[in-house]
Amino acid sequence: MKKVLFIATGGTIASKRSHHGLKPQITPEELIGYIPQVQSFCEVDTIQLLNLDSTNMEPKHWKMMVHTIREHYDAYDGFVIAHGTDTMAYTAAALSYMIQNSRKPIVITGAQKPIDLEITDAKSNLIDSFLYASDEASQGVQIVFDGKVIAGTRAKKVRSKSYNAFSSIDYPCLAMIQDMNIMRYIPMIPFKEEVHFFEEMNDNVYLMKMIPGIRAKILESIFAQYDSIVVESFGVGGIPKSISEDFFRLCKQYPEKLVVMATQVAHEGSDMTVYEVGRDIKAECSILESYDMTLESVIAKLMWILGNKGELNENVEDIFYKSINYDLIFGKNRKC
Repeated sequence: MKKVLFIATGGTIASKRSHHGLKPQITPEELIGYIPQVQSFCEVDTIQLLNLDSTNMEPKHWKMMVHTIREHYDAYDGFVIAHGTDTMAYTAAALSYMIQNSRKPIVITGAQKPIDLEITDAKSNLIDSFLYASDEASQGVQIVFDGKVIAGTRAKKVRSKSYNAFSSIDYPCLAMIQDMNIMRYIPMIPFKEEVHFFEEMNDNVYLMKMIPGIRAKILESIFAQYDSIVVESFGVGGIPKSISEDFFRLCKQYPEKLVVMATQVAHEGSDMTVYEVGRDIKAECSILESYDMTLESVIAKLMWILGNKGELNENVEDIFYKSINYDLIFGKNRKC
């Protein structure tokens, strides 16, 4: 029988009502008590690592998760992390970069309703997660939610209340789980390299969202203070004329800054070669492009790169465009 470590971090799944709204209070042992059937296919141990509303999740907490998994890696066949849904996609992306080549599954799940309610998605999500974490063919970092298995770098929360809260963006779900059966759509090719843990993240990353009529008032401060700037632009990517002169100047003034062009559009990614507003900045400045990566993956990947420059010992652009856990499919070779 497979041994699975259950790591609780809080979230709606473990919440009870208080005078100030839902608050994480249910222990991992209590959570397991709601799903006794998992004992028929795996042996579960529990750790209460955190007890947070996931709105309060930070990179320091990702480091705690990675450290915990690293400490217990040899003793277990798989890991299940209970997590709030609001920042789950960020955590799944971050762990995809911080734990690479894991032949053991690291499953992240949660719920839209607390587990102690009569009608809830928590029980099915947990059962599916333990089932997936116990399966011989599972590996790497994934979200298991509403019967879907989504690569950790491809998940995005697209609904705030419904049970089908997460979608796999521009990539198929790796598998579906129904009636205790795992139906795999993407075959898992076993990793040849040994598992590699990274426990550093540099969160000095700024997300700058473009809006019509944006002005350059705070650009100077952003470039001066942050190691990396992600521009969440319109459509396939570009810089509005209202800030382009200052933006070009600052890119050249701070050539060491990691600047990445992303898009506000959920599907199909960026392509700065399409329009003049994108071509100009790509020609003038050393700027990276998100292509088909999710915004959550872009931000997590930059934090990972910045935090592990010395260890990675590669050109930053090459690292950014290296596909990890399905995060980048088309990249620079995409066809328009």
